Amino acid sequence: MAESKTELRGGNDGWAGERGDFAHLPEADVRGTSYVGVRPPEGRAAGGACSYPYQLAEKQPDAPLFEGPYRERLEKIKSRYPDAQGALLPTLNLAQEIHGWLSPADMDRVAEELGLSPVYVRGVATFYTMYNKAPVGTYLVQVCTNVCCNICGADEVMEAFLEQTGTEPGEISADGQFTCIPAECLGACGFPTVVQVNERYFENVTPDDVPAILERLRREAPKQER
Repeated sequence: MAESKTELRGGNDGWAGERGDFAHLPEADVRGTSYVGVRPPEGRAAGGACSYPYQLAEKQPDAPLFEGPYRERLEKIKSRYPDAQGALLPTLNLAQEIHGWLSPADMDRVAEELGLSPVYVRGVATFYTMYNKAPVGTYLVQVCTNVCCNICGADEVMEAFLEQTGTEPGEISADGQFTCIPAECLGACGFPTVVQVNERYFENVTPDDVPAILERLRREAPKQER
């Protein structure tokens, strides 16, 4: 709700920013529900919704891959590409959405589903940093440390997240809520320092903002057994 948003400095009504008209949106609304095969009313490509690597707060690490509604989504993905290679990235995205990360077994399962070699799939999955090759916390906190953010104090913001969560880069906090990592570039150079938490951007973040951001995330965290 709007009254529970994190109060930060400045202002930018970005797509998923924590300001202005979008600040009240829950994670589900930020993520959207227009999966592959549904053309958004504003006219983007129908297949665009499947190309985003979802980072859900609520993960199902032990759930079977590609069953039930996930089977339907996988079949839609496969139907939209001329060959298996084209469908690989969205299929990896779907697997990561379910489990929260891509284990070697998940990569092998993707290879089996698409008729590709396991070596090929692992080569692609390990090339991209957007795929988690180890479990992460409820919230994956990515601090942009590229040029614009770096000159505006990204290193100090990153250090604040690590100190406040009691972690080293890539570790899961003791309460299971947070994994903090630096990101090479989050593509929002007009609003440094940018921090991506799962799929939501926090903009113009300073070290002083970090405790409030973490407090809000703890309030919003889904109740789940780990």
